Amino acid sequence: QPPPCVVSVRAGGKKGKRGGAGGGALSTALSPERVDRLLSRLGYCARSEAKRWVAAGRVTMDGEPVKRADAKVVANDPRLSIDGEAPDHPNGILALMHKPAGVVCSHDPREGPSVYDLLPARWRGRNPRMETVGRLDKDTTGLLLLTDDGRLNHRLTSPKKHVPKTYEVCVDADFPPDAPAVFASGTLTLSGEAKPCLPATLRVDEASRRRATLTLVEGKYHQVKRMCESAGCVVTSLHRRSFGGMTLEGAAEPGQIRVVTKEELDRSIGNGEEGGR
Repeated sequence: QPPPCVVSVRAGGKKGKRGGAGGGALSTALSPERVDRLLSRLGYCARSEAKRWVAAGRVTMDGEPVKRADAKVVANDPRLSIDGEAPDHPNGILALMHKPAGVVCSHDPREGPSVYDLLPARWRGRNPRMETVGRLDKDTTGLLLLTDDGRLNHRLTSPKKHVPKTYEVCVDADFPPDAPAVFASGTLTLSGEAKPCLPATLRVDEASRRRATLTLVEGKYHQVKRMCESAGCVVTSLHRRSFGGMTLEGAAEPGQIRVVTKEELDRSIGNGEEGGR
């Protein structure tokens, strides 16, 4: 079973705190929408349950209960409250998880315990639903991003962005002396691939040549493991410690989650479209 979710930030911000890194949901958050749609979109309840929420006075505008579930509101309106707090990240969420081993990046329950099981219940109910930004294997640990913003997800995974991702790698044999040069050459072509890997930085631990850090700027299928296998080494453990400039600070323990603010995202990745850094 996955460990219990430990969230280092509140899922529902205090009144007036409307942070979050999402951009695709911003136009929705600034446009009038029905209360029942808003409650469903942000994961509070199903649209069919919204009338009960409204009847119970759980949605207020300027301190006064909203009377109808089909009334239109603007999610970013500072006068709007749900259960006494500002709507939960109406602009979309970018969450940073310290992924533990033993959980998969899949919504399919047949694949076993999932990273999505570790999210707060309200986030699991959001529509569009939360998706991982790329994937980590079941046995891989470390930094994993999740978002409900499709445009942001594309921006972070676009091969044109060349976002560096750094992994701590342990293997079953010493890395050969030429491995760093081969990985950095831009000529290493993996089995089944038509194009060579982009240059990657391998730093071997001289105290133990079975340990290294590897920084990639692309995300081919099982790339780290396949690159190491090309050097005659089988990966025995793999941990992602950074994504762009983002690290596990604030989510030091496996299973912990924190929200990435727009300011942190812009510092770490850049605020341009594909091709920017």
